[in-house]
Amino acid sequence: MYEGDETNFDATPPEENNNRTFLIVAGVLGAIVLLSIGCLAVYALVVLPRQQETARANANAQGTQSAAMAMALTATFESSIIPTTTMTQLPSPTPVLAQVEPSATPLPPTENPATATVAVALTQVAGAAQNPVTPPATGNMPKSGIADEYGIPGLVVATLILVLVIIVARRMRTSPVRNR
Repeated sequence: MYEGDETNFDATPPEENNNRTFLIVAGVLGAIVLLSIGCLAVYALVVLPRQQETARANANAQGTQSAAMAMALTATFESSIIPTTTMTQLPSPTPVLAQVEPSATPLPPTENPATATVAVALTQVAGAAQNPVTPPATGNMPKSGIADEYGIPGLVVATLILVLVIIVARRMRTSPVRNR
């Protein structure tokens, strides 16, 4: 007769205490977070001040250049208006005109205000079509991202909250369940 193995199928298998995979993933994610915080610190302390200093230097150079051009144009204009001596004739006697008395003629009818408003609006539209407004190119990006709304402290708080959620979820998963 076949006696078979003597394995006990009723016993539950032993629970694993080795969570090596989780620890590796948590370590990699932690390293990524620390590396990104370090990169943000380097950007905020080194790169951003250099960019701001370069922008200020460019603005100062442009202002100096504009002032030099204005001075050159002023000098050119002033040199073109040198007074010259010309022979002027003596003033001639001016005849006195007779005084005109107001008459009782009616004034012309006044214009309809709505017509005047439409005429002004059409003039403005025509002027806008000939001179389209273009926004100045400052080189700045629009401020519409999450970092612009909450700033660096808000992102750090959000990171800490997410890490706390990971830790709590892990503890809840490994905590023993009580059967009642």
